Amino acid sequence: MNTCTHIEAYRVNEHARVGTLPRHFGRHMLIVENLIYSFLRQFSSDYTGGYWHFYELSNGGFYMAPELEKARLVIASNGYEDQMSGDAAGITVCLFTFSHLSFEYPQVELFARHFHRLRNFAVDHAEAQKIFGAID
Repeated sequence: MNTCTHIEAYRVNEHARVGTLPRHFGRHMLIVENLIYSFLRQFSSDYTGGYWHFYELSNGGFYMAPELEKARLVIASNGYEDQMSGDAAGITVCLFTFSHLSFEYPQVELFARHFHRLRNFAVDHAEAQKIFGAID
């Protein structure tokens, strides 16, 4: 279990969405957003696009999740294959994105910071076992 204070997720309302990605990622916002979509397309043949919810975390983190009831993820690089909620799938692909970008742009500390903040939140998620199985 997470030994840190419980981390809350707050859905960003429609009027605040436009400033959310720039606030968290600045000039890297389009790279982040496009890679998140790309990872879900790569991992889930069920995903064909659609609306995504934005969430801000009480520890300063961020994630976005597709408006899907369920998504089946198949991750060839680690042999993971299972179904999870759209929320858990969003957390999973955001973790993949933040990790990938932290290695691609090691001088940009915000990617690693967002990875760790989201990972700390995911520890207490109802589908933590699936999320961590997928990112392992």
